[in-house]
Amino acid sequence: MSEESEIDSSEWEQISLRKTIHYSFGYLLVFFMLGFFNTYVFYYYEVEIGLPVALLGLAFVIFAIWNMINDPLIGYLTDRPFKWSKKYGFRAPWMILGVVPYLICWYFIFAIPDSLVENKDPWPIFWYFIIVACLFDTFFSLFSTHINAGFTTYFRTDAERRRSSAINTTIPIIIQLFIGFTVPIFYIYGNRSSMILAQSVVVFLLIICVLLLIPGIRESEEIKEAFLRGHQEKGRDPYFKTIKYAFTRRNFVATLLCFVFLSLGSTLASASGVYFMKDVLRLPLYNAVFTGLAYFFGYVCFIPLWSNLSKKYGHGKIMKLSCILIGLVYLPQLWITTLPEAIIFSVLGGFVAGSFWVTLGPVAADVNDEITTSTGKHQEAMYEGIRTLFYRMALIGQAAIFVVIHVATGYNPDPKAVQTPLAIWGIRMHAGLLPSLFGFLAFIIMYKYYDLIGEKQVALKQKLKEMGL
Repeated sequence: MSEESEIDSSEWEQISLRKTIHYSFGYLLVFFMLGFFNTYVFYYYEVEIGLPVALLGLAFVIFAIWNMINDPLIGYLTDRPFKWSKKYGFRAPWMILGVVPYLICWYFIFAIPDSLVENKDPWPIFWYFIIVACLFDTFFSLFSTHINAGFTTYFRTDAERRRSSAINTTIPIIIQLFIGFTVPIFYIYGNRSSMILAQSVVVFLLIICVLLLIPGIRESEEIKEAFLRGHQEKGRDPYFKTIKYAFTRRNFVATLLCFVFLSLGSTLASASGVYFMKDVLRLPLYNAVFTGLAYFFGYVCFIPLWSNLSKKYGHGKIMKLSCILIGLVYLPQLWITTLPEAIIFSVLGGFVAGSFWVTLGPVAADVNDEITTSTGKHQEAMYEGIRTLFYRMALIGQAAIFVVIHVATGYNPDPKAVQTPLAIWGIRMHAGLLPSLFGFLAFIIMYKYYDLIGEKQVALKQKLKEMGL
């Protein structure tokens, strides 16, 4: 028996399939850039630029601290009505204002002036990275906070959220796959200009995606009125009071911790990708095309399965299952030695990833709905800002773990170096063992503390409708 609410099919204005598809390009712009940042930036600055790993780790910590301050503050400052909001929308203008500058900043993260690279003093590059990366994250946060917050208010019913989540995890991964091949195809180990060329092509392709996104983020009058109603009736709470209240909600905290552990595991695995291909398998990076295709096959082919299971058993239960599967699927990184093995386990990785990404949007939206029914107003951008604050802790964790392991195991950053067995085991640890442990921790938290399932989850929709929100 489905756990979907009986009011889902008729009580709210339904979003068209076309608009849902256009909206999914926003998730492409978020997921793609997060994945690329995690995969290439640390490696690029350690191996290609030659920034000492301890200094690079410190730069990542400073960058992550800025993220932690920046994200909830942006959510709070922009998550309210402005004079132009009724005409242009409450979320769409912020998305447009954020997306193009963040793509420009992304290019300059890699296009470092030659004078800085040739300078033997590492501090100018250290400060260059911090300044450009913090600018990148400011604009990226402005965009990502509102695209994520918009999911809750654009897609109101379980059916819409399930359909949108399936689309958001299918179309972006298809496009991301082919854009993502740009770096493995163009980049040559030890050739910095090849990486800059690859990222230039990436930015050009993503700008096309921005144009395809625009029709999907236009807000209906119903969405505008629901947002405006809550703020007119309830007013605006102080910044720290809003944060404090969110942390009194058990389901918010449970999902927050779950997503943090999963983000840390994913960040470690992604950042380990180039190291694993270059130093463990000892293969050119273009072989990542084969593992990428394998992951794509496992991911896309089983999205309908996970979507149907989510409908039948509820997305909260499938989210809990996904945490266990994620913990298991990272473990093969401890023994893989050949490309065929990597391809096989990439298929399994894609299969498991689908279970999480199909349920992520609906679960986060349910948690937002629970807080909205208790506060009487929509403040999703603020909640997304808080989540992002904690997600960025994954960057601190990844940087710290890489620094400790690379120093302890004697990792050689020379692009042509052959690593020692100890250094290779270090890569296996941050590629597989630690991400696996974080997946199991995420499951324990969700299993013990998350209870927004069954009748409790269904009742949220009726209450929101009664409140006119």
